[in-house]
Amino acid sequence: MSPAPPPSLRVERRLLRGGLASLAGLDEVGRGALCGPVTVGAVLVTEATRTAPQGVRDSKLLTPDARRRLVPRIQRWAAAHAVGHASPQEIDRFGIIVALRLAGHRALAGLGDEAATVLLDGNHDYLSPPEQSSMFEPPRVLDRVPPVVTMIKADLRCAAVAAASILAKTARDDIMVGLAAEHPEYHWADNKGYAAPEHLAALAALGPTPHHRVSWSLPGQRPAPDELLLEEDVRLSDPVLIAGIESAS
Repeated sequence: MSPAPPPSLRVERRLLRGGLASLAGLDEVGRGALCGPVTVGAVLVTEATRTAPQGVRDSKLLTPDARRRLVPRIQRWAAAHAVGHASPQEIDRFGIIVALRLAGHRALAGLGDEAATVLLDGNHDYLSPPEQSSMFEPPRVLDRVPPVVTMIKADLRCAAVAAASILAKTARDDIMVGLAAEHPEYHWADNKGYAAPEHLAALAALGPTPHHRVSWSLPGQRPAPDELLLEEDVRLSDPVLIAGIESAS
């Protein structure tokens, strides 16, 4: 079986040919972790953007060293780039979907130039605000959210999204390595906050830290009922959430 072709700008260029000035590819990392931020990377491309640097792939297909080598090349190649985070406290207060939206809006704001449209990995548009806001909504970061196009496996097909995944993964990994120095017992430098055995063992023995998402059903912990502040459109039965908790992929 021949290997899958690398991501290209074919989809992005097709969208740009519709008269758009620019497109931002976005991807997230950390949604299913037990602690640390959720992070969204954004890479802006235009019709003038050249072919992506060689080696750009979905971040999950690359080694840490390969990702790190690609970061400066992506930053030089992109018309603009940014990373946005939402903290564990924001995840606990607003729920994971709103936190993803907040991180994505921060990434878009960091681009400087407003994207004409967004290409988002996955089949769920977490960027566009709901028609009816709730009391748990955080302050707005953006006055206007560009139109969003979702695509399943965009990180495998679209170079802007794959590049965004690399920026997001590298930035979040650096945060978790820094936090690991404060709490070495949880081995975050290795597991990046996901549910690896050594992380679960430390949780059972020591309990959660200020960096854990305490509103979640953390293994070995029993959160208080008044801590369960989940947005109405996300529950712990969410298969994506459960998959992230059960595996450190």
